[in-house]
This record gives sequence, structure tokens and C-alpha cells, in this order.
Amino acid sequence: MPNRSKYFYAIGLSYKKADARVRGHFSLSDDAKQNVLSQAKQNGVESLLAISTCNRTELYGFAEHPFQLIQLLCDNTKGTVEEFREVAYVHKNNDAINHMFRVGSGLDSQILGDFEIISQLKFGAKASRKVGLLNSFTERLVNSVIQASKRIKNETELSSGATSVSFASVQYIMNNVEQISKKNILLFGTGKIGRNTCENLVKHTKNPHITLINRTKTKAEEVAGKFNLIVKDYENLKGEINDADIVIVATGAQNPTVYKSLISTEKPLLILDLSIPKNVNEDIRELDNITLVHLDDLAKITDDTLEKRKAFIPNAEAIISEITSEFNAWLDTLKFVPTIQAIKHKLTDFKNSEFNTQRKKLSDFNEDQAELITNNLIQKITNQFAHHLREDSSSSDESIELIKKIFQLETTDNV
Repeated sequence: MPNRSKYFYAIGLSYKKADARVRGHFSLSDDAKQNVLSQAKQNGVESLLAISTCNRTELYGFAEHPFQLIQLLCDNTKGTVEEFREVAYVHKNNDAINHMFRVGSGLDSQILGDFEIISQLKFGAKASRKVGLLNSFTERLVNSVIQASKRIKNETELSSGATSVSFASVQYIMNNVEQISKKNILLFGTGKIGRNTCENLVKHTKNPHITLINRTKTKAEEVAGKFNLIVKDYENLKGEINDADIVIVATGAQNPTVYKSLISTEKPLLILDLSIPKNVNEDIRELDNITLVHLDDLAKITDDTLEKRKAFIPNAEAIISEITSEFNAWLDTLKFVPTIQAIKHKLTDFKNSEFNTQRKKLSDFNEDQAELITNNLIQKITNQFAHHLREDSSSSDESIELIKKIFQLETTDNV
């Protein structure tokens, strides 16, 4: 690890133990993510990465104690430390590294093989880099996870067929609604899940009556333009909900945007809430004509595709194991960098001392030529030590101690 006094942690919660309500409490909006990074910077955190999706909220970072990261999360969400303790997980060092690999490769997703999380990791890393909170360790780790994700996608069928919540919602509609092509469908919210749902709707339902509404109309128009769909103003939301047979809510609001008082229709209405926190108020269930389905319900729908995917878990794990080994090998090289630097400094001290002696002895001492030759020799000698330590990783700790003894070195552990 870059600093021996600190440990690398992954702290967070996911669909496995936290239901949608609790995940909503810990959901990080874009502004909240920025606040987490700012606060971490003020608190002297060395490196931190934050992700928040409909399935999980996680922080990956360095700390002396995980509570430093837990506090950051609770300070910037509605969640409390007590609530976190009930549903959370804390992984340390190698376990934290392995956790990020499983999350990024779709093995830990609510729907097996859902890779949508990888873009969150990329965005998270970019945001951290921008504020100087992405050290070489975390950057290398994220890049290794992205590499594993790509290979699993290309070399296995873990994500064959449809993989995401957005597809599961369309699958649910097609399995539960008759004459789907004749129904009025309203999609409210055109963020990532909204866009993906829209694409799946168009592709699978062949329905010409799909209307989009988004608080920012231009965003809805961008999505609609691709598929030639209708866009309505946000002010028309109530009327459009009551004209619809199916409403899909995929907004990113922190509080409910659809509630009982908006409903005046008495015809059957299916509402799918794909948002975390929930954006459809539970009071809507009091109406007999409403069927409300949340994404946690959708994730329980398993089909043949998901069953087939399970067969590819060992292949995916083998790829992860291979890339984790490469990452750990790189990590091992970090521990002898201070020793190599210390050897270089020691040899340079020898050189400078010898130069002083030769200057006094020789009136025609060619300093430039001597400088060139000795620098090349110092580089070759340090390269030789580095090569030995890299090649003989099994006994590198003993070798480092021996080198320190011979050269009487004092090194710091910080890289």
C-alpha cells in the first residue's frame, strides 16, 4: 500500500442487505458526491472514489480507520451511522481490491452480468482526479478493473442477452400487459436508466405511443430525437400520467415526484419506479386501479438467460484472478522503489565525495566526462538491483533488508 500507516477500504451498502428505502437514505446526488470529495480533501484523505447507483453506494479510499469514510458518507446523505451499521459492509486491503473487481465485472450486480456500474467507476475516478484525490494506487486499480470488465464482456457470455434493470422493466411489461403496441406509455425521466429503458421499449414493444417528459425538456428532446417519440412539457405531467396505461418513472430526484393526488384516472394503470431513492410515493398503492412495481421487484425476475449466465461465472473469476495477480505484482514493485532510490542517493554521495577528492588532486580533472561515466554506472548498478528484486519477488523482503544492511540505508515507506 502507498502508505503503511493507512489502509485501503471499500465501505458501502447494496441491494443484498439494504432495501430500496434504506439505499435511498444513502444515495449520493452529483452535488453530494462533490461535497464528499471536498470534505475528504479538507480532512487530509489521500485518495477517495465515490459511486452511487440504484443498487449500491460505495466509497473506496485510504484511512487509518473505516469510520473516517463512514462519517463522510453519513455527513453527506440522509443516512445515519446506526442505519449504516445494520446493512453495510467494510472491506480492507486485499478484500477491498477483490470487491471492486467483482462489482466492476458484473458479478456483484443485482442482475448478474449488469455492467452499467463500470461507467460509474470511470466517472468517479475522473471526479476524484480533478480534485487531486486519485493516487497512483487507486488509478491503477480502477484501470485494472476496467480491463477485467472488458475481457469478461468479450471472452465470456456473462452479459449475453439483456443485462440491466432497464431491460428487466421492459421484460416485465411485455410479460404482464396484453396488446402492448396499442398502449399509451409515459416515460418520466431521461437519465441513464431512462434512456436505456426508452431504447429497450422502442426495440421490443414496437409501440408508436411513447411520450417522454423530463424536468429539463432539452434532455428529453435529445433522447426523443433518436427514436422519433413525443415530448411533452413537465407542466403536463399530471395529464399525461392519467392518459397513460403504463408509466415508467426514472427520475433522479431525492424525494417522490409521483404521488396519489396526481391520479384521477380510474382505468388500470401500471407504474414502474426505477429510481433510488423511490420517486413514486407508496400512498399510490391505496388506489385499486394502480399496480406499482419497484426495481427491487424486477430484479427478482429471473429468466433462462440469467440461468445460462451463471455457467460463465468461473470464466469471469479466472479473468479477475489473472488481472488481480498482475495488479498485485505491480503493487509489490512499489515496496522496493524507496530502496532503489536510497541506493541511488548513496552512490551519488560516493560519487560527489570522490569528485571532491579528484578536484584537489588533479588540475586537469575532466568533470563533465567523469559526470557522464559515473551517472551511467550508477544507473546500471541500480537497474541491476531493481531487476533482481522484480524477478525474485518471493524473497524480495530479505533482499531489501540485506541491501539496506550492506549500503547502511535508511528508507521511508512512503512511495
